[in-house]
Amino acid sequence: MTPWHLDPESCALLVIDMQNDFVREGFPMEVPMARSRLPAIRTLVHACRARRVPVVYTQQILYDSFDVSPLETAYQPKLREVGMRDGTYGAEIVDELRPEPCDHVVRKHRYDAFHNTPLQSVLATVRGLNVVDTLIITGTLTEVCCESTARSAFMRDYKVAFVSDATGALSEAAQEATLHTMRSFFGRVMTTAEVLEALR
Repeated sequence: MTPWHLDPESCALLVIDMQNDFVREGFPMEVPMARSRLPAIRTLVHACRARRVPVVYTQQILYDSFDVSPLETAYQPKLREVGMRDGTYGAEIVDELRPEPCDHVVRKHRYDAFHNTPLQSVLATVRGLNVVDTLIITGTLTEVCCESTARSAFMRDYKVAFVSDATGALSEAAQEATLHTMRSFFGRVMTTAEVLEALR
């Protein structure tokens, strides 16, 4: 039984951290699965723009001048030196998904895109006051920023559509573990094709 249906009039698309440092081959935080998801994410971005569904990108941003995310860098020490640096090519959204003027970009310093960012305010007003009640989650890392943001959305009473073939993890095992958790507790796991059908 489907707990709810995706309504194109009350949803928004989140594109989580599809930045060069995560997507490009040989870059500091390379996620090959994220690179393979580019066509699906691009298809969803174009479909949402065509239906006037808001597209919101997130960027994980770190600084050279001080350690803005010290626990993150404690677990990932190389991030003390490289990765997602403010103002660098690596921190930019990949060209294949380049934001357009109609889109929105939210910069963040934690895995959860709601934490100390304007995301909540953007979603609460972008289609009119409190119209958006459903978030379509795409991007990377599935098991880190996508999952953290999806859980946080659920806690804020958003319906979560977690797109199985438009999210990229570090491994198939991590991907499947997150999808299992999402469908069991936090939202609907949908394919790109299922989301496109709902948008039509």
